[in-house]
This record gives sequence, structure tokens and C-alpha cells, in this order.
Amino acid sequence: MGNLRKNRVLFLSSVATGAMLNPLNSSMIALAIPNIQKDFGLSYLTVSWLISSFYLASAVTQPIAGKLGDLLGKRNVFLGGLILVAISAMGAPLAPAFAILIIMRLFQAVGSGAIYPAGIGMVRDHIHERRGAALSFIALTMSAMAALGPTIGGFLIAWGDWPTIFLVNIPVLLVCFLLGWFVLPKDEMRQNLNLQELIRKIDLLGIVLFSVGVVGLLLFLLSLKATVNYVAGITGVISLLLFAWHELKTKIPFIDIRLFHSNRKLSLVFLQYLVLNFIYYSLFFGLPSYFQDGLHLSVGYSGMLMLFVTGMGIITTPLIGRWIDKSGVHIPIFMGNMLIVIGALLLWVFFDHVPVIVMALIVSLIATGCSFGNVTLQAAMLEASPANIVGVSTGLYQTFRHFGSILSAISLGLIFGAQFNPEHFVTLITVFIVAGIVVVLLGVIYSRIKPESANQQKQSA
Repeated sequence: MGNLRKNRVLFLSSVATGAMLNPLNSSMIALAIPNIQKDFGLSYLTVSWLISSFYLASAVTQPIAGKLGDLLGKRNVFLGGLILVAISAMGAPLAPAFAILIIMRLFQAVGSGAIYPAGIGMVRDHIHERRGAALSFIALTMSAMAALGPTIGGFLIAWGDWPTIFLVNIPVLLVCFLLGWFVLPKDEMRQNLNLQELIRKIDLLGIVLFSVGVVGLLLFLLSLKATVNYVAGITGVISLLLFAWHELKTKIPFIDIRLFHSNRKLSLVFLQYLVLNFIYYSLFFGLPSYFQDGLHLSVGYSGMLMLFVTGMGIITTPLIGRWIDKSGVHIPIFMGNMLIVIGALLLWVFFDHVPVIVMALIVSLIATGCSFGNVTLQAAMLEASPANIVGVSTGLYQTFRHFGSILSAISLGLIFGAQFNPEHFVTLITVFIVAGIVVVLLGVIYSRIKPESANQQKQSA
């Protein structure tokens, strides 16, 4: 432990570098789609599966990787995830067919998705002092990469075409793997499990039902903007119902769903995170349409104004981490949620009546509230999660983020329709107000649950 204190910076650098691979690669691909479409001679709809498949695989992988980390060791899963991303980084540029490129993209999604729950689990296990600051550093890195990903991807594609967005991972992976190998604490000695015991302990049937259910439900939600895929929706619902029934019956469940009832703090963290990401991604993807189609601003000026959204997270995240270390999570959660409501109300009152720069400043209040939640809810999740399932909890936490982002895309499609007009943005502001009130109420309920009861829940788990 003494060595870990000395190597705190290197430890967190390793985890943060690995964790940033998922948001970086999920955002860089957007600018590569046209070039990939031309190279393989495919339609945009087909090539866009490089985006959809990444989110689907990440949403399913992260809880499973968390479970494997709890059983086989978080460091092992972390390093294994890096190896999978390395395979995709070297294999994707050489893909002779689009099907191979999709497979490489899935390797990238599974590998980068496995890194986050393993890394956050190690932070929980080994960082006990100033944990809020540690989590804020990781959140800052991930937010910065998500915001800068399109810009980085644009420069790389202009320099060396779409293969460079895969190749750029190689030096990052090399540094991260070396740090992980030499700095991350070795996993505690665990009982060697044969294949049969491992399958029993990971609850393979539960994982299959969960995966089919989540993928089916997400495919159904993604189809709401076009031809509705009812088969995927029905399959998803049936699979999730069977998953719940199986988890209640099995002795060693993949996800103990009783925990959602007994540990209400953890459940409320997940729900707040879903709503928070719905708000953030609705703002992130909806605001450029208003700037460009509603106000007829240039792409460059619109991008500069979007810094009021992405930049607030970079500025406020370190401060929030220190605040959490001093006062805990309850007050920062409440303040962040209230900033969202205040910003949405001001936007509704002053919409179209103030200069665009003032409007951007008002929008920054909502973005700041989301930034508060991004760090505080991560810390709250680690506090509320029983130690023996922290990997699964961290993975589920990210799955709820994906659900929130997909719901935002569906909402924007339904609100904006085929052609944008300023009235659509007024409707979106109303959605922000309603969602903000919901997240405030969820936060208040969360804060009213006594810590003592949460501790009892952990013990019973």
C-alpha cells in the first residue's frame, strides 16, 4: 500500500488512459464514416453499424466484464481489455472486407468496455484517500476525449485516412499496458477455477439472457426513428423477463436483482445517471441543430459555442472531486441537479430574446449540472455498491449511460422530425425542464435514505 501511495499518479494515469479509449473511439469514428463508405462501396445505413454495434457491444460487455473482474481479478481483466483493443488497432486497417472491419470494431468495443469497470473497481479497492479527486481525474480524461474525439479524428483522417483512427491507439495502448503491468497492484490470490466452475459462477445462462434482452431492447429503441423493429423489442422484453426469473431462482446470479429493491441508494444512482445522460446528450446533439439550422450560424462558430457545453466539464470536474472529498456526495448531487433545472428554466424564459452568447452561458449551467452528476454519481455508486459486486455495479452504471444516450437520440428524432424549426427547440427545452425536475426528485429521495440502511444492505448482500 505504501508503494501505491507513492505511485498514485502513475496508478491513476494508467486507469484514466485505459478508460479514455472507449469514449475516444466511440466519437472519432463519426468523421470516418464517409470515407469508409466510399472504400467499401456501401450505403450509409450499412456503414453506420460501426457506430451502433460499438454502443450495443459496450452496453452488454461492461457488466459482464465487471463480473469477470470480481471473479478473476480486475487487473487481469484490465490488461485483457487492452489486448483486445490492440488486436482491433492492428487488424482494422488491414480489413479486406467490411464484415472483418465490424468484427475488429466489436473487439474494440468489448476491450475498451471491459477496461472501465475493472479500472474503477481497482480505484475502489486501492484508493481510500481523496477518492473523489481520483474519480474526477478519470472523469475529466474521459469527458475530454469524448469532446475532442471528433477533432482528433478529423485531423487524423485528413492526414492518413480512416485507418489512422485505429492505428493511433497503438502508442496509447503501449504506454497504458506498461503502466498497468508495472504499476497496477497485482490481484489477490484467487482459487483456481476450472471451466465448469467458472461457467457456474459467472451464471452463463443469465449472461446470455441479459445480453439478448439488452441488445433486443436497444435495437427496438434505435428503430423508433425509422421502421420499428417490433421483433427485437418483443425478444428483448421476453429475454429480460426470463433473465429476472432465472436470477431469482439461481444460487449464484450474474446480477442479484433483489439488490435493486433492497439497496435503493444504488438503484437511485442508476436512475439518476440515466436521466442525466439523457439530458446531456440531448443538449450535446440538439444544440448544434439549433445553432446551424435555427440561427443559421456557421459550423465553426457553432463548434466554438459548443465549448460552453463540453468545456464546463473540463473546468468543473476537478473542483467537484475536491468538494466530494470534503463534504460527501449528497450536497454536490443536489446542487448539480438544481443547476440543470435553473438553466432549463432560464433557457425557457429568455429563449430567442437574448444574444446567442448569453444563451450559450445559460446552456453552460445545464452542462455544469451534468458535470456535477458525472463525478458525484460515480462516487455515490461506489459507496452504495456492495464490495463483492462492485465490478458488476460499475458495468451496469455504464449500461445506464448508454440507455440515456440512446433515449436522447430517439427523443431528438421525434421532436425535430424531418426538418428543424425553432419551435422544436422550445419543445426540447420543455423536455429539459421535466427531466431536470425528475432528476432533482430522484436526488432528494436518494439523500433521504439513511446511510445506516445502506450499510445493512451491503452486509446482507
